[in-house]
Amino acid sequence: MMASISGNALAAQALRAEGAEVIFYLAGGPMFDVMWESMRLGVRAIHTRHEQGAAMMAHGYARASGKVGLVNTSSGPGTINASTGMVNALLDAAPIILLAGASPLRTRDLEDFQEVDQVGAMRPLSKWAVQVHEGRRIPEYVAAAYRKALGNRPGPVHLDFPGDVLYSEVPEDKVVWGRSPRPARAAADPDAVREAVKLLKAAERPLVITGSGVIWSDASEQLEAFIERTHIPFFTTPQGRGVVPDDHPLAFVNARSTAFREADVVCVVGTRFNVILGFGRSPRFAAGVKVIMVNSDAEELGKGRPVDLGIAGDARQVLTQFLAEAGRAGDWAKETAWVSHLRDVDRKKANEMEPLLTSDATPIHPLRLCNEIRRFMERDAILCVDGHDTLNFARQSIPTFVPGHRINAGPNGCMGVAVPNAVGAQVAKPGKQVIALTGDGSFGMNGFEIETAVREKLPVLTVICNNGGWTADNPPKPGRDLPFTSYERIVEVFGGHGERVERPQDIRPALERAAKSGVPACVNVICDPAAKSETVRFSSYFQQQH
Repeated sequence: MMASISGNALAAQALRAEGAEVIFYLAGGPMFDVMWESMRLGVRAIHTRHEQGAAMMAHGYARASGKVGLVNTSSGPGTINASTGMVNALLDAAPIILLAGASPLRTRDLEDFQEVDQVGAMRPLSKWAVQVHEGRRIPEYVAAAYRKALGNRPGPVHLDFPGDVLYSEVPEDKVVWGRSPRPARAAADPDAVREAVKLLKAAERPLVITGSGVIWSDASEQLEAFIERTHIPFFTTPQGRGVVPDDHPLAFVNARSTAFREADVVCVVGTRFNVILGFGRSPRFAAGVKVIMVNSDAEELGKGRPVDLGIAGDARQVLTQFLAEAGRAGDWAKETAWVSHLRDVDRKKANEMEPLLTSDATPIHPLRLCNEIRRFMERDAILCVDGHDTLNFARQSIPTFVPGHRINAGPNGCMGVAVPNAVGAQVAKPGKQVIALTGDGSFGMNGFEIETAVREKLPVLTVICNNGGWTADNPPKPGRDLPFTSYERIVEVFGGHGERVERPQDIRPALERAAKSGVPACVNVICDPAAKSETVRFSSYFQQQH
């Protein structure tokens, strides 16, 4: 008699075959035995306080590791609770797979327990959403999920598992096994490479802008070599920071707006012209700027604005080609008027910010808090940030030096991500210092995931920029105010280390004690409610259309 295997075991074996190391989940049916079987095969299981937190941990894990993040949810509300994490990953182009339990097929459309059209709900929030109807095809679908999550533009995938499919017994000779292939790296047309380098060399004010595609392609080394060969200033998207260290001589972080506005040729690699880059349009960029765009997703070429040269290809492969062609193009000027101009603007902006970075005023200015974190954190630390003003202050003042070590809300602007992102990142990089910098409003959304960190012995350090509200209080906004809650005491109740800080000179000692505690810690810093960050307005409903 032919041996059989359950759908639960098939799911676990297929995940392990794809290299699964950890699953973030909240226990519930019909997924219990998928988890048991996965754990039996050596997959680490981290159960969370909420499914939204689980999805955001998978996101943080993916960002920090460069691998697919896995999240497992129960049917109905458990799966729907993960939807915010899914759309966040979609807009951030982060590869996570949601393994969702679902009500049985045999009682479909009878209003069974937790019967919800989960695939229909997740379809607009993911790259691919599908339900598995046969147990024998589970490995095939798992392989496809990995292929789609990592392929082309990365993103989230939803796999729906009805309970009766999971608990079905399948003859082993009927199983449809699959395995996702290693993604191919597409090179660019050599003629396009020559044209791109020619445009950059002829430019008076060239600029390179990169995004997360450089991280997913593992192209940091090639990018830095190209920058140093050509001496072209570079900028990254907020999520792409660290691909070349922020203290590189050609990184002028404080001159970002000036550089975008004045560049005459822009080479965009591994990112999109979305809201973060003002859609590539005026007034963010000059109306007559020439644009070279390199993206693995050909559909992004010319989206948002026309491009003068579109190159569909892998960032690492294309940058390698650019570097070789730049060498053949001869010498490149080192100290141009353009580089000197951006350096001057960068220094001027940094000097203007210095009084707030070193301010002894109370309540504490958020930039003083950011400066203390900058001086305290290790060079290869992972920084996860969220909150409105908190995010903007950190962007202006805290550098990143390692690829994948800066994680924030991304284009979705989602609040509540810092703590779960940090937990996921700490799982991915257990030997690294991981800091979650969050506003007090944002902390209230997923702050209980610190209990997950305590239980899993993950020494994440959470710093709360507590300004007693959702934003600065200038101008006044409806529903803005929150109490200056002692969040650190909640963390102490969970078994972590907690401190409240109200004077600037006490920030660094509190951070040091928190780090030495060896447990998840929270430093709750009372900050100035009137401190308002300055940034480019992202919400297009306030802007004139172009």
